[in-house]
Amino acid sequence: MTISRAVVRHLQVQPGQSANLPKRDTAWKGGKELAHLHGKDGKGAKKRLKTELANSRAEIDREQELLWANDRRSLLLVFQAMDAAGKDGTIKHVMEGVNPQGCRVTSFKQPSAVELDHDFLWRIARALPERGQIGIFNRSHYEEVLVVRVHPDWLERQQLPPGRRGPKFWKDRYESINCFEHHLDLNGTSVLKFFLHVSKEEQRRRFLDRLTEPGKEWKFSSADVAERQHWDAYMDAYEKAITATSTPWAPWYVIPADNKNLMRVLVAGVIVHTIRQMKLAFPTVAEEQHKANLEAKHQLEAEAP
Repeated sequence: MTISRAVVRHLQVQPGQSANLPKRDTAWKGGKELAHLHGKDGKGAKKRLKTELANSRAEIDREQELLWANDRRSLLLVFQAMDAAGKDGTIKHVMEGVNPQGCRVTSFKQPSAVELDHDFLWRIARALPERGQIGIFNRSHYEEVLVVRVHPDWLERQQLPPGRRGPKFWKDRYESINCFEHHLDLNGTSVLKFFLHVSKEEQRRRFLDRLTEPGKEWKFSSADVAERQHWDAYMDAYEKAITATSTPWAPWYVIPADNKNLMRVLVAGVIVHTIRQMKLAFPTVAEEQHKANLEAKHQLEAEAP
């Protein structure tokens, strides 16, 4: 059993509507739609969530084989979130067991000098999945309407033509992203975008865990706390970007991230729901090839053991 269409629709930001992040519960339990996972009293919920995730992973693996065999479609998964929301862990746990030959993760860090000498979508286009593959972006082109909006001085490194960096500038960037993603969809790449929506308090708790638990401190940087001071500005940037770029061809899903196990189940469920809609099937073999295959089969069976 996977998550229902009602849950998928709840998570999706409908095109033309506000993302409404302040009113989205970061610890959402789903009510009756997810009662089969949480149970009446919450006992055994963690085990049920892990079982559900394992089932979804198995289906993603099966569908990925169909995607590979079909060789006409590809899937791009985009993950954005505040620090410590769980992007790395979600990618690891959701895609665990999927054939690595058909799946590639790309993490986008600070752009290089070469990348800065091109438009902001250039490095993204170079990392897109081939037909038959699942591509995963850990951060993405959305950094260009998120972090650089919070830190507008960083735009100067991009050597852009002179001009104002006001509302029209960001509106044009949203339009560039929407056109780019529409082009991908028209050419067979389905785009799914996930915002892992963690609360400020949960982020604080996870930062403290990294600083106190053995073997976790390497995950922490003092710069994380510096960025945390811009929390409200980031929330505003996410609100505007998600609202402007959740489209029928590349929807955004706002995933409650305070409960990591539930977060992973919801991400996996959306992926399963989307791949099912592709209605993939193994390629049919032409009659002439089928006859040749039968002849080869007879020859192999006739060989002495």
